[in-house]
Amino acid sequence: MQEMSSVVTTAALPCSALPRSVVSASAANGAKKFWDFMRTHDSVSILIFNTSRQCFVVVKQFRPAVYMCEVERQHPELFQNQDKESFSRLEDPLPAAVGVTYELCAGIVDKPHLSLEEIACEEILEECGYRVPVTNLRKISSYRSGVGVTGSRQTLFYAEVTDQMRTSEGGGQPEEGELIEVVEIPLEDSMKFAYDETFPKTMGVIFSFTWFQNNIAPQLPNK
Repeated sequence: MQEMSSVVTTAALPCSALPRSVVSASAANGAKKFWDFMRTHDSVSILIFNTSRQCFVVVKQFRPAVYMCEVERQHPELFQNQDKESFSRLEDPLPAAVGVTYELCAGIVDKPHLSLEEIACEEILEECGYRVPVTNLRKISSYRSGVGVTGSRQTLFYAEVTDQMRTSEGGGQPEEGELIEVVEIPLEDSMKFAYDETFPKTMGVIFSFTWFQNNIAPQLPNK
């Protein structure tokens, strides 16, 4: 790639603790390029497998951004004047279900005094209700997410749980706006679920289910 020198300016968004930046870069050929950049926290996500019932534990929750993308897809006319301060009002709103996605248990890295593993264990307990020791976690990998806008790093872990390790129903923290439903995906149905587009899901679900099939499933006892 061509060498670039960059100048970064930041402008804080209203009601946002993390600033939005505009990155200006000059390419070797003299052409200037501009990108939006949103500063966000790094995060952790966890592939949870319940060995008692041979199923994956994932979460289902409403995502406003997914909802708005679906609104735009079905009603593009509402966004024709998006440069104005307000959008046209949708007289017959879409059901909230169009903004619901299936995801791995996950959370942001916003506690400097805790390790990634400790944060992951906290998220498992809060969202899914399982108390998992740090020593039960296996790191799968870390990677960049949201590379077009945020570029933050996410670290993916694997955790095995049993029914005896569940101490609550989970569901996240409603006081923080979390509305989470815990969902179990049977192992035997997992790959069908992963590629069934009628179930909106993140790439993390597809990747981690595939990783499991390649790295864990061959070691499972035959029934």
